[in-house]
Amino acid sequence: MDNRKKLTILHSNDLHGDFFAEELEKSLVGGVSLLSGYVNKVREEEKNTIYAIAGDMFRGSVIDSEFQGISTIEIMNMLSPDVVTVGNHETDYGIAHLLFLEKCAKFPIINANLHIKTNNARLFKPHHIIQIDGMKILFIGIVTEEVISQTKNDGLIGSFVDIKEAADEIGKICNTYNSLDVDLTVLLTHIGHEEDKHLASLLDPAWGVDIIIGGHSHTFLEEPAVVNDIVIVQAGTGTDEIGRFDIVVDMDNNCIDSYTWKTVPVNAENCPHDAEMEEIIKHYKDKTDEKYGRLITRFRRQLTHPSRTQETALGGLIADSLRESLGLDIMLLGSGSLRCEAMGPMVLLKDLTEAFPYDDAVYMFTVNGKQLKDMIRFMVRDEVWEGAHCEFYQFSEGLRVVYDRSTHEYEEFTFEGMDVTEERLYRVGLQNFHFKNIEEFFNIPLSEIEKNGKARIVSTSCRDVIEEYLSEHRNLDREISGRLVVK
Repeated sequence: MDNRKKLTILHSNDLHGDFFAEELEKSLVGGVSLLSGYVNKVREEEKNTIYAIAGDMFRGSVIDSEFQGISTIEIMNMLSPDVVTVGNHETDYGIAHLLFLEKCAKFPIINANLHIKTNNARLFKPHHIIQIDGMKILFIGIVTEEVISQTKNDGLIGSFVDIKEAADEIGKICNTYNSLDVDLTVLLTHIGHEEDKHLASLLDPAWGVDIIIGGHSHTFLEEPAVVNDIVIVQAGTGTDEIGRFDIVVDMDNNCIDSYTWKTVPVNAENCPHDAEMEEIIKHYKDKTDEKYGRLITRFRRQLTHPSRTQETALGGLIADSLRESLGLDIMLLGSGSLRCEAMGPMVLLKDLTEAFPYDDAVYMFTVNGKQLKDMIRFMVRDEVWEGAHCEFYQFSEGLRVVYDRSTHEYEEFTFEGMDVTEERLYRVGLQNFHFKNIEEFFNIPLSEIEKNGKARIVSTSCRDVIEEYLSEHRNLDREISGRLVVK
């Protein structure tokens, strides 16, 4: 008797509030209306269809930030995924608010490795079993270590600190539920593609993990990676594409018999519109347009931020605005704080809010020249250029660094045209998130820094500072001026 059944798994990751379609070459691309239309179409065509999201539903849109994720959950409820895992940006509005949003969700949100430190109780259900056409599909949720950084202000919340411990937890869950005759085991992760491969290498084949559907690194794949006989996929970022597995499941041996995988372009040619989804999007857009549609400033030209690991024109301008407004010597602006590739020349409040969604405080602290050089040396370490997910920074005007990767030495390290000397002190600004993680991001203990003087908050809202600066200046421009040169 042939005991095989077909299963289709659709998957997205890192949606980041990418709600609206864009017109590219006279064709609509992306947006949740077309995405929903495709998911609904496949659900009608294929009896056994599951739709999963591998984290980061939130952030990236003023519709999301204005309603602190409640709007996103309502939109996701209409999109109706079968299972979702927690990404690092799900914690941006705080753990308590995330638990509230979970109650608003009409779909399961899973995570196996966020827990309360005092009693080790998990914050979320670690897994979800979907029963469909006689098959049992086990999903397990694993989140990136970055959440540890995001939740440091909440001393009661903990997470596994490395992939090995996460792998052990996966083993416990698989050992517990394999007795239920699970036919397919899928890890829904948010740890990045390279870490997915590392995780797969640590898993015992006896645990029966078949697939890893990942997120966080925004990786576009031509074909799946296969490590330890585990198929690893990811579908880039946003709503421009959706991943699709068509699997034949071997019910007797509880494994994949055969499969195909591809990413499907989400566009008007192969995805019908979802009229009801468009109505809910319009409802929220009308509300936010009233508040965020006003003009802040006009740049001389469009300024770009094409990469996190290089000096950018837009990054330089934002760093300069904070340095000048707050009386700092140097502002080190987290490159990942800017969530757009370009801004201007017309800049609306909506543009600023979506491009710079992290409205946190700014700390000023004092470092000597040696400490500053050590901090930047750690920022440009080899690991960064080898593809690891590391924090990187935009420099404000005045600081110039030329670094040779082959020798790991500085060819130039100057401030306002003068060599940075070991004994001179500099007032440096960092956003709250980066300051609270200064030892991890710069490899320097806060206790060492505070020997030079106590750090203090100089602004409770960096976005207020940036908005005021832009409002007071017209025809702003910035060039790539060699603030950071890496050879």
